[in-house]
Amino acid sequence: MTEEARVPSGAPDPSALDHDALDLYVQRLFAGEDDVLRSVRARADAAGLPRIQLPPATARALQILVRAVRATRVVEVGTLAGYSAIWIARALPPGGRLVTLEINPGHAEVARRSLEEAGVADRVEVRVGDAAEALARMGRDASVDMVFLDADKERYAQYMEEAARLLRRGGLLVADNAFWKGRVLEPGDDRIAALLNRFSEIVASEPRFDATILPVGDGLMVAVRR
Repeated sequence: MTEEARVPSGAPDPSALDHDALDLYVQRLFAGEDDVLRSVRARADAAGLPRIQLPPATARALQILVRAVRATRVVEVGTLAGYSAIWIARALPPGGRLVTLEINPGHAEVARRSLEEAGVADRVEVRVGDAAEALARMGRDASVDMVFLDADKERYAQYMEEAARLLRRGGLLVADNAFWKGRVLEPGDDRIAALLNRFSEIVASEPRFDATILPVGDGLMVAVRR
């Protein structure tokens, strides 16, 4: 965005803000981890899983969104060690249900142990297999309150199509890594950045959603089903 195109707001220039320090500020005030969440990270490290779980501040934002829309049925694409699933499950009301989709059986097993330790396994179902196929088979239209994407970025647009079918009016599509470390501004030869930039363009022009990106963590896209 050019300097001329920026709307004056009286706020500091974004480049003048220490985003890492602000993220830690949010984490300290609103998103502290308990022993269970810390043990999930340790379990993931011991199992050799990649360190790509949500940062606590992003997980807290996701949890607040679950509560804000009074979600009772949530679908997560990308389980990994179950870290974000625990944050989501803790926000569900009695009788609420999370279905989380994971393609790697080993990751799914780690997640199941994490969910048991957290005491939320009774409200979370871990399904192993291809997420696009699982979404296509899932439930009736308009039966889901939220769909959270945090898996293979190459298929975000495909997942969005299934989410548009599954989400009720007023339901949320939430997608992590919308900023891709800032590289979406100038993707260059970064294939994933180019794909995420294209995904954002698609959602921005999609008549079935009203959307924006919250500048938390690596960018959290939030889209409301019209």
